[in-house]
Amino acid sequence: LCRRVAMSSWAGLLSAAARVSLLALLVSALLSRPSRSERVPEFALTKIEESDIKDDSGKEPITDDGADPEDLEVFYPTHQWQTVRPGQAVPAGSHVRLNLQTGEREARLPDSEDGKTDTREEKRRKRLDKMDIDSNSFTSQELKKALAKMKESEKAERKAHEEEVRKKFRPIEQLKEEFEKLNVKMETDYEIMDKLVSKLNSSASTLDEKVAALYDLEYYVHQVDNAKDFLSMGGLQLVIEGLNSTEAILKEHAAFVLGAALSSNPKVQIEAMEGGVLQKLLVILATEQPQAVKKKALFALSSLLRHFPYAQQQFLKLGGLQVLRGLFRQKGTEALCVRAVTLLYDLFVEKMLLEDSQHGDQAAEKIQQYRQVRLVPALLEQDWCVAVSSLLALPEHDAREKVLKTVAVLMALCRERYRRDPALGTALGLLRSEYEELAAEERRQGDKDGYFQELLGSVNSILQEL
Repeated sequence: LCRRVAMSSWAGLLSAAARVSLLALLVSALLSRPSRSERVPEFALTKIEESDIKDDSGKEPITDDGADPEDLEVFYPTHQWQTVRPGQAVPAGSHVRLNLQTGEREARLPDSEDGKTDTREEKRRKRLDKMDIDSNSFTSQELKKALAKMKESEKAERKAHEEEVRKKFRPIEQLKEEFEKLNVKMETDYEIMDKLVSKLNSSASTLDEKVAALYDLEYYVHQVDNAKDFLSMGGLQLVIEGLNSTEAILKEHAAFVLGAALSSNPKVQIEAMEGGVLQKLLVILATEQPQAVKKKALFALSSLLRHFPYAQQQFLKLGGLQVLRGLFRQKGTEALCVRAVTLLYDLFVEKMLLEDSQHGDQAAEKIQQYRQVRLVPALLEQDWCVAVSSLLALPEHDAREKVLKTVAVLMALCRERYRRDPALGTALGLLRSEYEELAAEERRQGDKDGYFQELLGSVNSILQEL
């Protein structure tokens, strides 16, 4: 209003032309004057906003809570206003404003009452500072580059390891080629035994070749399945025929193979009995033969008789006990006599254990078979009581142990005979004195239940029985 009055006063003083010029200037000034909402004072008009204020497009501003951090560039605010570039993610809790002069969004950290910031972003920055890590290194591009480098490093290490393995080992194809060049072929046990049997049966084979074949066969026929295969390919009959050979070394190795094949193998035992092996073994033991041949023959005989009551019956019918008893009358046969006594002990214990076991249909049938083995009367008739006890004078502790066990088993049958034998009492007294000293030495060494203490117990037990 004041301006209008002043203008009216000036209008009366000015000429018409001057009034027209002044009016034009005022109109131009009015037209260029901003509206009330756009009016800007001497300083920029600003408005402090939180990060959840809407932008010019009416949408919520982008924050790190709603966007993928790999797709956004992080904005790191300070206490000073900074321009937020398009695509930058503003941390939550920051102050955001729209600069009306420039039209750009600006942000800074909020101030606490003591003038220090306590936002999560600032705490993160402090932790990064303590860890001496550059916070600007956590961009998505740099992380992708780091992962790519890790993959390249792993790939390089894997290639280096593969190259090292190739240097140490040869490929399977190369090994196969080299084996083919050397004519090396993997063979089964059956194939090996078949070749050995063929060499044994060949008339072109020398004595050494046949002995070598028997030596190898003894290794394979220890296994039950191999022994059955050996039987099916005709090897057992060839070995039995080898017992008739005039060459002592061939008979020795043939008996050795037989003992290995017969051991705990009922099928082979039956075939051997049908092949006449029992008679041939008894002939070897009853005639003049080298000690090594008789030793292997007695081994084969023991394998044939154990757990085979039918063979035990035939053994007694053919005078097998007399044959073994004849070994005691020969010089230098003490080792064979101990083996014979051990065989008798095994046959006694085998029968006793079967009778003490639980009775079933199969056990009852086997007990009936063993009852037909009249071993005790034959032992008493041939005076085996004295023959066994005479071996107590042997110096070997192992031989004494086997004889003491057999004497203990025969005690029920031979008690009266033993009581009338002064030599037995003298031998047992000497053994007790010897083993008392040896057992005392064992106890001094801290072994309360030693080997000699066990032998002393066997001697004392027999003396008490007498």
